[in-house]
Amino acid sequence: MQTAHLTALEAKHATLDQRIADEVHRPMPDAIRIHDLKKQKLRIKEEIAQAS
Repeated sequence: MQTAHLTALEAKHATLDQRIADEVHRPMPDAIRIHDLKKQKLRIKEEIAQAS
């Protein structure tokens, strides 16, 4: 059974994934923004792994 916290983390992870995809597909993607989003996504992924 998933907790509300784990569900929220997975939702944030999916949102960040979509934001990264959106940024990558822009005409002039911002590499720094992509890097920051990927770091946030990795932190959340690590938190999900610890919570599981």
